[in-house]
Amino acid sequence: MAKQLYGALARFENTAALYHACEHVRDAGYMKWDAHTPFPVHGLENAMGLKRSRVPWVSLVFALGLGTIPAFIGQVWVSSIASQQVISAKPMIPWQAFVPVTFEVSVLMGAIGALLGMAALNGLPRLHHSLFSSKAFEAASDDKFFISIEARDPKFDATATSEFLSDLGATLVELIEE
Repeated sequence: MAKQLYGALARFENTAALYHACEHVRDAGYMKWDAHTPFPVHGLENAMGLKRSRVPWVSLVFALGLGTIPAFIGQVWVSSIASQQVISAKPMIPWQAFVPVTFEVSVLMGAIGALLGMAALNGLPRLHHSLFSSKAFEAASDDKFFISIEARDPKFDATATSEFLSDLGATLVELIEE
């Protein structure tokens, strides 16, 4: 069975070279590519041309839809419908007493939404990735910096893309199979 090409992997020696290369890959019009670093590199998302994440919106929907609204309605139901007790001049819906529980449930559901949203938008869980077959890529978690361009990118051509990455200053360019 013939193996299918995943894409090209290029290694860079430092953050400045990676940042510069990311700007050129972005400007060249590649769409299906990524940068891999052993630690966060400030501003790399701008060099890559990435849009803002949708995780905050997912977190907000979870916080309001599964936190604030159900917590408040549940407390109103318990206080004024399920076990209504008229004591002194207590209002039927003492909303001030509901604030701490509503806040805490909202924070909890927002955190759960952020975790689930991040996992879903990143395509997790993924137990194997084609880049793991490269011995050179093991240094991505240690001290080297990489750019991978996928073969499914409309602009990808194995030879031209490899030469393009070499011209950007890559110390190693490798074609990765699925």
